[in-house]
Amino acid sequence: MINRKRFLQLGLLSGATSLLLKNSRGQVVSQNGPVVISTWDAGLAANKGAWEILSKGGNALDAVENGVKITEASQNCCVGLGANPDRDGIVTLDASIMDHQFNCGSVGFLERIKHPISVARRVMEKTPHVMLVGSGAQQFAVAEGFPLEPQELSADAQKAYKKWLENSKYEPAINRENKGHGPFAPERFDNGEWNHDTIGMLAMDAKGNLSGSCTTSGMGFKMRGRLGDSPIIGAGLFVDNEAGACVATGQGEDVIRVAGSHSVVEMMRQGYGPEVACRKIIERIVKIKKADAQKIQVAFIAINRNGVVGAYAIHKGFSYAIKTNTKEALVDANYYFTNNK
Repeated sequence: MINRKRFLQLGLLSGATSLLLKNSRGQVVSQNGPVVISTWDAGLAANKGAWEILSKGGNALDAVENGVKITEASQNCCVGLGANPDRDGIVTLDASIMDHQFNCGSVGFLERIKHPISVARRVMEKTPHVMLVGSGAQQFAVAEGFPLEPQELSADAQKAYKKWLENSKYEPAINRENKGHGPFAPERFDNGEWNHDTIGMLAMDAKGNLSGSCTTSGMGFKMRGRLGDSPIIGAGLFVDNEAGACVATGQGEDVIRVAGSHSVVEMMRQGYGPEVACRKIIERIVKIKKADAQKIQVAFIAINRNGVVGAYAIHKGFSYAIKTNTKEALVDANYYFTNNK
């Protein structure tokens, strides 16, 4: 007959084995110091901006704001005022930010402001609201001292927009009859790259506190007024200091329909490691989309309360950047469509 001591030992062993299985394929990267991870190769430069804060003992919230501002100020297709416009030729920006105490703020459909992530933080800190959008978000930004930038496209965006207009034959006109409402944003650019990148960032500071940020111009040539997941707390970004944090990239509509980042964090709360948690929600999206999952890309990056990080995507090609006291690298994420076709 098993005694009580032996019973407890077996129970602890079983629990430890279960935990190891749930946390398989994760990377322990931060046991005695801060860590920052961010989406895509643009994250390498963004992480340096975050590290300026973290390496000096600063907090994760300041780090994730400072980091993604690097990407907002750069010239690229999908983040900041230099990015591709909507189908009417206007750049609109979305951003969200969240700290370890469930404080959060976001902006959507914001025009002519260079750093929407900083406006999102002001919404969090200076208003009773979580989200401001459109002209109201812009009015708030100006009242907070953010300058209005010129309403013009960058040279790269102007070239891409002109080419898209020729190919799509879209005619921006308020009164033009268009019962089908198209053409819509392409799933991929002409070079084959996906048309829905963001810069999403998660950080753990030296005190073990988590924060996250996400900022984007959304799909190039999207319908005017379209919002993706990036400014939506619980979809594009979610932080819970007791479980972990997650940020999404890819086709926002499909992240929204599964409350993507929140769902990943809830998986980590159940004991799953970050990569496994990301994979489970990717599998949920693929199940919903069925054959159409072949046409979209969605990816998540996550960090749990112990500093373990992970990521997972629908398709090959997604990478995330990581920086710690001892490591700086771009990591290729694992993906669904390998042996699951």
